[in-house]
Order: sequence, then C-alpha cells, then structure tokens
Amino acid sequence: MRRSGAPTPPGLDLAFDATPLLGPRAGVGAFCTGALSALAGVDGLRVRAFAVSWRRRGRIVEHLPRGVAAVDRPMPARPIHRAWSHTPLPPIEWFTGGVDVVHGTNFVVPPARRAARVLTVHDLTTVRFPEMCDEYTRTFPRLVRRAIGHGAWVHTPSSFVRDEVIDLLGAAPERARAVHHGVPAVDRSGACPGESPGPVPEGPYLLALGTLEPRKDVATLVRAFDQVAGHHRDLSLVVAGREGWGMERFESAVAASPWRDRLVRLGYVSQAHRSRLLHGATLFAYPSLYEGFGFPPLEAMEAGVPVLATTAGALPEVIGDGAELVVPGDADVLAAAIDRLLVDDRARADLVARGRRRLAAFSWDECAAGLAGLYRDASSAAVGS
Repeated sequence: MRRSGAPTPPGLDLAFDATPLLGPRAGVGAFCTGALSALAGVDGLRVRAFAVSWRRRGRIVEHLPRGVAAVDRPMPARPIHRAWSHTPLPPIEWFTGGVDVVHGTNFVVPPARRAARVLTVHDLTTVRFPEMCDEYTRTFPRLVRRAIGHGAWVHTPSSFVRDEVIDLLGAAPERARAVHHGVPAVDRSGACPGESPGPVPEGPYLLALGTLEPRKDVATLVRAFDQVAGHHRDLSLVVAGREGWGMERFESAVAASPWRDRLVRLGYVSQAHRSRLLHGATLFAYPSLYEGFGFPPLEAMEAGVPVLATTAGALPEVIGDGAELVVPGDADVLAAAIDRLLVDDRARADLVARGRRRLAAFSWDECAAGLAGLYRDASSAAVGS
C-alpha cells in the first residue's frame, strides 16, 4: 500500500535529478537516496529520475527505488552544463518528456519549456567562505541567482540556509522553503549485505566522518587530539572520508602531531564499514566551520554514539540539544570538551539519550511530504502565470 504524503494534483509528474547517486555517496547523494525512496510512496506523484552523465549513461536505473522510473536518454554532462549556464536550451522536456516540475537537487536546475523549476541549495559556503571552495563550486551562486531570476523555487534543508538564500541571493520568501532531510539508515548491527565491513581499531577511538576539505576543519580536530592523547594513552583518532581539495592544513597538522601513530586515516569507506565505525566509536566529533544541515552527527546519534559538534551554520537548528556544541575553530575548547566527555560516563550516556530523542524530529516521509507540497505550489504558480 502506498504511503500518503502531502496532497498533490492528480497526475503530477516530477523529473528528479538523481546524478548524485552515481559514484561515491556524499551528503547530496544521501539526500537523493532518502528523498527518492519516500517520494516514490507519495500518492498522486509520478517520479522520473534522470542523470546528467555520459560516462555512466544507463547506470542510474541500478540505484533507483521501486516506483521511480528511469529516464534512459543519455545526457552528456559537460556540453549540457555549459549550455545551461548561458541559455535556456536544451529544456529538460527534451530528455524526460512532458513533466509538471523539475527538481535540480544540487544547486543547478535545468531549463524547462513549461515545467515549474525547483532547486535545492544545500548551503552557501561559496558565498560565506569562497576561500574554502574550489573553482567549480564557486560558480554555484551565479547559477542559483540566474535560476531565481527566471522564477525557480528554492528548497533548503534548514531554515538557516533559507534565510541566507533570501538575504544573500535575493530569493523571494514565498518561493524559498525549508524542508528538513531525514536521517540516512545506519544498520544497528553494523553490517550491510554484500559489502565488506572493513577494519575497526582496537580500543577506544574518536571518530570523524566526511570529505577532507577546509570547511570540515579536521585539522583543528587533530590539534585538539594532540592535547588529550597524552592523558588518554589508549585513545585513537579515526578519520574516514575521501580526500577533497585543500588538504594542506590537514596534512600539516598530521605531520606536526606527536601522536600521529595513533591517527588512523581510512579514506572513503563503504556503507558497511561506515556503519561499523559508527557503532564502535567512543565519541563522534564534527568540528565543521559551516554546515547547511549535517548528516554525520545524526547518523552517529542513530548508532547510539555521543556527539560533539560545533555551533557552525545550521548545526544548532538541526542537532538541537542532541549533542555537545562548542564554538568552531578553537582547538583548546574542542580539546577540553573531548577530555571531559571521555572521563564522564554519565555525560556520554546523557548525550546518547538526548541524541536518540532528537532523531524523532527527522523522517524521510516528512521530507517527502514537504517536498510534495513545494512541488504542488510551484506547479500551481506556473499554471497560473
């Protein structure tokens, strides 16, 4: 039986950009995975997923949940993105057929002949901290402003980012809507069929997950670890995540660490390995300098691990009282919080309980209901214009 989400007009057809499902899954891929699965169960909504990729053409169908149709026309990324940056061609309907709404899930929404356009803006790092971004991502503000100027509606994963999009990019408040994500599944057994679980360090460890890039500020975490490692001789710092750009600060912090033999770097890990690492961690640390949402702390809460994060960006809105929060960028403050939590069993247990309560605020069904309402309003406005 199909789940009921927000009411939608009969026969509302949605084209959903599922490109982030191809390749290693980052936060945008986690959003697409969870949202698509839930959108497939919304009554009155027919979902078609497309992927802008020539090299991986035909592969998107492998990643789609039941109830989501795959668009099988190849879409070469470079020429299409180049065209979309400057012209309203080619419209998405050339590839998907007639649709009522097209959802660009990663800062870029295709032009359309008649369909309403919705784009997800995950954060505004490129505006707030352009020095922390590479050349490609620094083009996002221009693309978002262009889409907004041509009538696109904006979805954000937090009210914090919605306010930024209105204030910094000029979105109309009535066309910008915050809809929280759900929480990616974390198998409580720490096992995923068909995947290697991967190694987990012996003894207690502090865990950090995420792409190694300046915004995540894992370099500050390394320096904080340096301050506590001498007092906790069996503690390791485990850093899991693919290498991003701007690795110099992190590499320098590791090279300067007197405890680098207890720093475990794992690179990108499978979902099974990620789950196992989460379940085995003593404490999860998220020292980010800016976030538009923040999946990893919620995943740690799901795994029953106490969370230490910063007050950066949308994290206070998302995490609430489910974690210990400290100011970003201060190794001394971060080290003091780590040290206190490592020796206080009751404080860690309290964080685990608070984290589990906080998870009740997030579900993919609620996310799908909110998105369906956004699609409905965008479609109705397009028909009425």
